[in-house]
Amino acid sequence: MNRLRQIIEWNVFGVCTYIGEKLHISTSTIRKYFIYISFLTMGSPLILYFFIGFWMNLRQYIWFSRRNPIRH
Repeated sequence: MNRLRQIIEWNVFGVCTYIGEKLHISTSTIRKYFIYISFLTMGSPLILYFFIGFWMNLRQYIWFSRRNPIRH
């Protein structure tokens, strides 16, 4: 079970980890509440999750392209 959790954490966007680091809240607590809210609202927080994940990846690509010494 622990191995499955590590695979999911490395292969998913990392939105819950990012929010947990910014708000200084346990990542497992954020994930737990996200799952509860997703079940109660029939999955609508998934749209928000994917939007934040897309935004984080886009920001990371922009950051790395600015710091790429080969391009400049």
